[in-house]
This record gives sequence, structure tokens and C-alpha cells, in this order.
Amino acid sequence: MTTALEAIDLGKRYRRTWALQSCSLEIPAGRIAALIGPNGAGKTTLLNLAVGLLTPTAGEVRVFGAAPADDPAALSRIGYVAQDKPLYRGFTVAEMLRFGAKLNPRWDDELARARLGRLNIPLGQKVNKLSGGQQSQVALVLALAKRPELIVLDEPVAALDPLARREFLQVLMDATVETGMTVLLSSHLVGELERVCDYLVILNAGRVQFAGDLETFAEGHRLLVGLRAAPEEVARVHHVIHSTNTDRQTSLLVKSNGQGYDPRWDVRDPGFEEIVLAYLARREEAVETTR
Repeated sequence: MTTALEAIDLGKRYRRTWALQSCSLEIPAGRIAALIGPNGAGKTTLLNLAVGLLTPTAGEVRVFGAAPADDPAALSRIGYVAQDKPLYRGFTVAEMLRFGAKLNPRWDDELARARLGRLNIPLGQKVNKLSGGQQSQVALVLALAKRPELIVLDEPVAALDPLARREFLQVLMDATVETGMTVLLSSHLVGELERVCDYLVILNAGRVQFAGDLETFAEGHRLLVGLRAAPEEVARVHHVIHSTNTDRQTSLLVKSNGQGYDPRWDVRDPGFEEIVLAYLARREEAVETTR
């Protein structure tokens, strides 16, 4: 198995604050990986380290075996779409394509024009006259025309309406099928990510809480609901991910070790989003990375 992106005890500190700490994970090549975490979790820091915009304070990050911040040649293998879609607003779409061709030796102009044509985005239109969804598509097409082996996207659909989100993600999925490239996609839209991704990374408080196949992520998780009780008894048998209490009731999201449950608990199968939110609710403890 080829590893597209590897982080080894990766950390980034801004003055006295660690934005990312002891981050270790591997993303296999050819996967569409979702990066999920609350605001301030360190997602953008991790992505900026992955594309060489930042250098690590501790540890290392490698893309196909090379350190992006130290090896300029590695950058030709990476496409990047930042949160703010950094396009030159006064350029026409055609001028953006010419700009991309000048900067990228592997530029595929035919691919870029064909994709924009299918999206009905006029080449003569200035970027600042395009809708938000069209600007996002132009930014994605520019990244894809670079012919990257890894494409990194930081909250690319956050500001888009549902139709524009669907169109954007469809273009991304089509490109992935056609090229076999690896995708690392950061987003808060858990439902959308479950639909398009096959690998999951959960980041919280600057630490990796889960990294592994999305298909197997939910396996072994159970929701226990019962009369209000302390979680310690259950924690002696199963791994308690998160607990919530009301005046009369306790709910525990647990990762089972295969043993049975006390019959006082009502045992349910939680949904994907319910499990993700339980991990995100944990602020202090980092869960062992799972592959």
C-alpha cells in the first residue's frame, strides 16, 4: 500500500500555543479522506503543513515520501484549494487558466477548458462577476488542471448552497475516479462527507482522535441509555467516548470490546454523525489512532 500523506509526531506551535501536537497519521494513496474537527482543532494548520505553506515545529509531514516545505519538487504533485478561494478577481477565467499554465509544468489546459465548458462557466467572464459556486468550481478546476497526485481542500463548500455543493463534490468525485488521485477534504458538513469519502480523520484540540476507514468507523460503537448513573462501571468494561446527563437519564457513547451490556441499559446503534459528534465533544483526551 502506497502512503500519500504521512504525519509523524507532527506539531506546530505559534509562540506558546500548540495549534497541532503529536499528530501521527497515514492516508493511503487513492482514497478520499475527510478531515473533521471543530473550529480551532488544527485542521487548517495540518493542511498548510501538508502543502508546504508552514514548516513543522516538531515531527515531520511527508507527501509521497517527500517533505513539502523542504522539497519544491514535491509541490508539483499537490493541488490546493484554500478556504478563501484565492483567485484574482479582476482576471477573466481564461486569464486565470493562462496564469495557471505559466506556473505549473504539468498543466492540462484541455482538461481545464473541458470541465469549465461542462459547467457552463464562460471563459471571458471576470472572476468577480461569477457566483460563489462558480468561483469555487474555477478554483477546483485550476487545482485539477495541475494534474496533482494529492489534492487538499480546506472547507471548499462551506459557503455554497446545497445545489452548488452537490455540483462541486460531483466534479471532485468524477476527477478522482478518472485519475486515481488522493483527496484530503476538510469540512464541517458531516453528512456530505459520509456520502463522498471513504477514509476519515478526526482532529480535536490539536490531536488526532481517529484515522481509518470510514466503512469500519462505526463498527463496535453503541449508545447506552438508562437512568442517571456514573459512567465508571461501564468504563471498566467498554471504552466510553462521551457521556451526557439529564436530571433523570444518562447516555453513553461507547466503543465496545465485545462483551455484553448490563440489562439496565437500553442499547442502540448510533448513526455516523452521532458518533462523530461524540468524538468532537471530547476536548482533552486524544484517542489512539486506528488504521
